[in-house]
Amino acid sequence: MKFKDKITAGIGAGTAIALLGLLEKIEMQLMLLIAPFGASVVLIFGVPSSPLANPKNVILGHLLTASIGLLFVNYVEVNTLTIALATGLAVSLMLLTNTTHPPAGANPILIMITAPSWQFLIFPIFTGTVIMVLTAKVIERCRQRV
Repeated sequence: MKFKDKITAGIGAGTAIALLGLLEKIEMQLMLLIAPFGASVVLIFGVPSSPLANPKNVILGHLLTASIGLLFVNYVEVNTLTIALATGLAVSLMLLTNTTHPPAGANPILIMITAPSWQFLIFPIFTGTVIMVLTAKVIERCRQRV
């Protein structure tokens, strides 16, 4: 990776996280910043050609693993064993569906510890992943023109 591309990756990652934070600040009832997104932007902007950074993997990987976390937190007692089971199931299902995105593996843990509502699938998961992917597309177009 060229020096310019490394700098652009950092700018892109920072821009995506800043957009999520600004939107969260504008609409205070929205939660858009979650720790797994910090790891997602490393892949999306740092190794954009990796299958793990593919938009399908980013969006569906996060949606799938968040769904598993929400199912577990709503229907199973939360303890170390069930958190481990949910995480293992999330990894297996991402692999089985070809939607592997490693940062999404943190979602069941985060969700089972914080117990958010089902709205978590829309805000931050779906909205946040779409914003990150679209930001990457815009940054890539800009980078190609420079």
